[in-house]
Amino acid sequence: MSNNILKTRGTQIVDGQGQTVTLHGCGLGGWMNMENFITGYPANEEAQREAIRRVLGNEKYKLFFDRFLEYFFGPDDAHFLASIGFNLLRLPINYRHFESDMEPFVLKEEGFKHLDRVIELCAEQHIYTIIDLHALPGYQNQDWHSDNPTHKAFFWQHKHFQDRVVHLWEAIARRYKDNPWIAGYNPINEPGDVNAEMIIPFYQRLYQAIRAIDPDHILFLEGNRYSTEFHMFTETWPDTIYTVHDYALPGFIDGGPYPGISRGEYVDKAVLEETFLKRTEYMRQTETPIWVGEFGPVYVGEPTADAMRYQVLRDQLEIYQRHHANWAIWTYKDIGLQGLVYTAPDSPWRRLLQPVLEKKARLGVDEWGGVDTQIRHIMQPIEETFAKEFPDYDPFPFGIHWQINRVVRNILLAEPILEDFAALFEGLSEQDIDTLMQSFQFKHCSQNTELIGILSAAQ
Repeated sequence: MSNNILKTRGTQIVDGQGQTVTLHGCGLGGWMNMENFITGYPANEEAQREAIRRVLGNEKYKLFFDRFLEYFFGPDDAHFLASIGFNLLRLPINYRHFESDMEPFVLKEEGFKHLDRVIELCAEQHIYTIIDLHALPGYQNQDWHSDNPTHKAFFWQHKHFQDRVVHLWEAIARRYKDNPWIAGYNPINEPGDVNAEMIIPFYQRLYQAIRAIDPDHILFLEGNRYSTEFHMFTETWPDTIYTVHDYALPGFIDGGPYPGISRGEYVDKAVLEETFLKRTEYMRQTETPIWVGEFGPVYVGEPTADAMRYQVLRDQLEIYQRHHANWAIWTYKDIGLQGLVYTAPDSPWRRLLQPVLEKKARLGVDEWGGVDTQIRHIMQPIEETFAKEFPDYDPFPFGIHWQINRVVRNILLAEPILEDFAALFEGLSEQDIDTLMQSFQFKHCSQNTELIGILSAAQ
């Protein structure tokens, strides 16, 4: 064991000298687990990858994604995060980097190449990292961000998938167990266990498996229903932090005025705090550290709306500070929706993708980053039919409106756009690919100075 590995002590996180460490930082969304609204593709990551492989062939396909991973986060990015006072970077990863579905339990060493690199870059800047398994085999939730092409979470129903996750975490624990700059392991992002029956038994199994190899690093265990519910927990475990996600209604793409009505609910700062206190009740009752693993508004480029969302963020950060919460905002880098930094509008990547981005916006296919204004003639009859024929239907996790959006917008309308997306890359040379991916380098990106200023002031 390294004496410098972070531990928990009551409601605090402490270092090897017993000094309190408050973790403030961001998530590296869209990197080793890609998301459609972050980099611009439609549907889910694996579908995107297969579409690009078809037009580029295997060798250029490998170059395409290797350059993306290299340029998306480099030394300049780590230095920038340290310069604004951050001491934490949460690293979402997709299991597919480390294991193929056709060769389960056979781990791929090359999958660790960029993960090792970024952990080391952050350590050089005295930035801790949390390894976050964001996409599990069989899909732990019903959404695109677990690389799920459906709206079903099969992980909880198949021991095969669970066995593979235990095997992968054993390998991760073995590799990093002595690394003091890893704050800990976040084994499952946003679980979506429909019946809430398997999440605790699996956490118990996973806890024992990891602790048999690495007894020291903190485990960050997320609540059910996408890290918002903790009633199924009945006991606390040593060096374990129970992780909440705290997205605010007025911060969503379809959020209303703040203070004001969003999705039928009135929200002001008092409501933000009430929601936070409800979501963190288990941590406060058990006197364990509070960790907000994700939060943060989206910004639409309209000054009045964005000003209100910046105020949502300021209010949330003040609430977190008052309640001594650790946090990581979502997300660090994207193409201009939530990121602290983003690809420049005139970058090669953005210019190439523009026709697809316009089509995605027109059809509202990214429910996180787009609205359905131009497809109401499709959505409204479906919504009315369900209201009439199935008035009591309330599917997990977030009801019928959520489910219609996922099935119609994120799947049915999104998947055909993959053909348009892939066609953009047909015939590209290796130099063309390298030039495109340089769009994600820090030196070529733009910065959201208002967002950065708010976060810097909160340190």
